[in-house]
Amino acid sequence: MNKSKQKKYYVVWNGVKPGIYDSWTDCTLQINGFKGAQYKAFDTLEEAKEAYNSHPTDYIKKSSPKETQPTLSRSLPKEVIENSWAVDAACSGNPGPMEYRGVHTVSKQELFHFGPIWGTNNIGEFLAIVHALALSKQNQWTLPIYSDSRNAIAWVKNKKCNTKLVRNAKTAQVYNLIERAEFWLKNNTYSVPIIKWDTKKWGEIPADFGRK
Repeated sequence: MNKSKQKKYYVVWNGVKPGIYDSWTDCTLQINGFKGAQYKAFDTLEEAKEAYNSHPTDYIKKSSPKETQPTLSRSLPKEVIENSWAVDAACSGNPGPMEYRGVHTVSKQELFHFGPIWGTNNIGEFLAIVHALALSKQNQWTLPIYSDSRNAIAWVKNKKCNTKLVRNAKTAQVYNLIERAEFWLKNNTYSVPIIKWDTKKWGEIPADFGRK
């Protein structure tokens, strides 16, 4: 019983950002959808450090592909970059209760989820992209970001949320987020590609809330 709760340390030799992670969630963010990912769990930090500074083949058995290959929950069109993020928003009414999230494109593992708050779908799409950009810069991730919103992509490029939403007490919270997002865009640079998701060709974006 106690053994199942024992803390693990995860070594990622080959992944988005190689290193040692102390949670399975952080580890999976580095390996899901990453072709040829190499990783292994260890019981102590000392063991993990020793392994990280060694060759992965010293610890990973070639005959056990389950240890080296992440499980993917879906296949994607060949044009889509598998190791990437996808963002989307949902709004009940326009305006209405709005929420947004970001997921790993292949595994659909949720990276972040915010809301609902009062807003519009386009605002949610804009905030989702900026949220993904800020997280990427904070964690030094270089994965591309997919969005199915042409408007939101343009707003991010222009560093301005060009919404016509009425500003009042009900929308104060979302306008606060908009101002913070615009401030971040004007004061930070990024090299992460933002790619338009082709819904007609590829189907719904993996971050879709499935409420259509």
